[in-house]
Amino acid sequence: MTPPARIDVQDPFYTKEKRVKKSSMLAADAWLDSSLYDMGQSAGRGWTKFQDIMSIFRVRGILRLFVELLSDAFTFGAIGAVLMTALALPAFDATATGEFNKAEDYSVVFQDRYGNEIGRRGIRSDDSVALADMPDYLVKATLATEDRRFYDHFGIDVVGTLRAIASNASGDSGTQGGSSITQQLAKNLFLSSERTIERKVIEAFLAVWLEWHYSKDQILKLYFDHAYMGGGNFGVVAASDFYFGKKVQDISLAEAAMLSGLFKAPTKYAPHVDLAASRARANLVLTNMVAAGFLTEGQVTAARRHPATPVDRTADINSPNYFLDWAFEEAKTVIEASHHTSNNFVVRTTIDTTLQKYAEDAVTSTVRDSGAQYDVEQAAMVVTDTKGAVRAMVGGVDYGKSQFNRAIVSNRQPGSSYKIFVYAEALEQLGLTPQDLITDRPVCIGDWCPQNYGRNYKGSITLASALAQSLNTVAVTLSIKTGRDSIAALSHRMGLRADYPITRSLALGVASVSVLDMASSYAVLADEGYKTPAYGINRIASLTGDVIFEAHPDDPRERILSETTVKGMNQMLRGVVTGGTGTKAKIEGVPTVGKSGTTSSYRDAWFCGFTGNYVAAVWFGNDDYHPTRTLTGGNLPAVAWQKFMAYAHTNIEIKPVFGVDFVPEQVVIAATDPSQVEDAPAERPPTLKPAAARKLVDVADLLRTTLRATMPVTDRASTPISVETSGL
Repeated sequence: MTPPARIDVQDPFYTKEKRVKKSSMLAADAWLDSSLYDMGQSAGRGWTKFQDIMSIFRVRGILRLFVELLSDAFTFGAIGAVLMTALALPAFDATATGEFNKAEDYSVVFQDRYGNEIGRRGIRSDDSVALADMPDYLVKATLATEDRRFYDHFGIDVVGTLRAIASNASGDSGTQGGSSITQQLAKNLFLSSERTIERKVIEAFLAVWLEWHYSKDQILKLYFDHAYMGGGNFGVVAASDFYFGKKVQDISLAEAAMLSGLFKAPTKYAPHVDLAASRARANLVLTNMVAAGFLTEGQVTAARRHPATPVDRTADINSPNYFLDWAFEEAKTVIEASHHTSNNFVVRTTIDTTLQKYAEDAVTSTVRDSGAQYDVEQAAMVVTDTKGAVRAMVGGVDYGKSQFNRAIVSNRQPGSSYKIFVYAEALEQLGLTPQDLITDRPVCIGDWCPQNYGRNYKGSITLASALAQSLNTVAVTLSIKTGRDSIAALSHRMGLRADYPITRSLALGVASVSVLDMASSYAVLADEGYKTPAYGINRIASLTGDVIFEAHPDDPRERILSETTVKGMNQMLRGVVTGGTGTKAKIEGVPTVGKSGTTSSYRDAWFCGFTGNYVAAVWFGNDDYHPTRTLTGGNLPAVAWQKFMAYAHTNIEIKPVFGVDFVPEQVVIAATDPSQVEDAPAERPPTLKPAAARKLVDVADLLRTTLRATMPVTDRASTPISVETSGL
């Protein structure tokens, strides 16, 4: 038997026989076909079952009409729900923040330093009275006129709305609107006053939201507090005080009816706008109360016969208006920074009403008596104590004619009153003293060569004499030695806030300053060298008692000048008054110091200075910048300054000035006429009215002259005499 031939597996030409396999694609195709067939069969059976089920609900005849109408109603209802939801989105946004509309402004009651009310600014608003404390007839008058079904509806008075639509269609001008109290509140709290369909839809949503989140009494209280009542008043509490001068708890039925009549159209029915229309509207409110069953006709008869009479608001209450305008802006800055939710605040200021009257009298009488002679029409004054508290502010001669506050606007050049910065920097930086000599001679910076007022030169002279005589060339020489940049920097540290260019004439007062800032700057010297910015607010609190600001004048402050520099400056400024350009500011018995200032072409005239008690800066000039008739700072400004200081130092302890060797002898004069004495809080002794103070100052001057005449001739120049006047 022949053995089989051996096969060489390495043979490259050998091909192994392979078994044929079935294709997987064929199986997939078969599965897909069968699946589709099964799905079709299932769908067919399902449709047959659906038809069988629906046949049960099939209706015919008249019943089908109702079914179709119901179906369309559901369809359109769904569309309407989507549309209403879209319109309500702004309402959702309004409530999401949880914040109500802010009133147009803040309501601020201002008090003087002793807590007496001196005026108001902004809106008038007060939310401090609880609903339970308001008169019952005020609540009923409001409900009878604005929303009789207030305690029954869900925020939208459907019946009232339909009635209002029918009334408007018939041309009747009914006494009730279609909006409920809740809807009116929603508008006041969240919306503007525009009249559109979209706003009414949003208002309706907000009304429902308010009903869900607040009780009826809470809603009514919010309504009473936020409704605009005309005359800048928001809420019935403020309106009661404004129109009747009463607390809302004390108003009569007739007054309550007049207030309730304001809700519909406050600008139309406000009693100070149209008293007849206001009374007619109040009479209609009384009729509504009878119709609603709240009162009987007999109970409202007296109110009809004796309608409410508003108080007269036209009289001038002599408020320190320039100061209040400034204090209001300062208060708003503090309030906004505090993020307090209230709009109503009480601000205790630093103003002293007696000193304010003295300041106003000093300024206006000086302009009245001598303004025409020097062709000057305006003046301003700021008075502070030595710690910076503003005691008086006069922004012009007549607030009724011009509310422009010339005391705080930084647009005037100070002239030589700026030289305190030049000399203080020289004493501080160069170590000079008032007795050091300096040469008064021509000096030039480039092609600019300043001259002295008398166009002459004094040669070798002490710094004290140079400042007393206000020598321009010496001031420029000092500015060259210290550098003008350092002088400007010192002026800003001492109190000047406005930026100004640093020019070669800076030493002569070519800068932009305000009267308020000059008072702050001189206060640094009055307060022994410490930074003493002027401030007018002691305390700010909400009506609920939340204190959001309180001044602390005794807190540590930055030292600006050394004691040595302050002593030297005060000694030199004392020389300005005793024998320099400011002699008209001298007051016998009072250590007065200061500096005059006059700008080129006599456009501005200043006198700034202080005593141990008060600091005052005075400016005279014209609003249109036309030059005066050679008016200098040592003339009318010094006269007005002296008038005020003479008044202000009656009946007070005269304090010394730091660095000035002056100890007055006290002589007391008594004013025996009680009618000439101002009322004053217990913290302050009684003081004289300005006219009486002037007379008393004249008597004091006469007494000093008489006493000095009795002294030996050798003692007259060296012995100071002080007359302390008393208003007792």
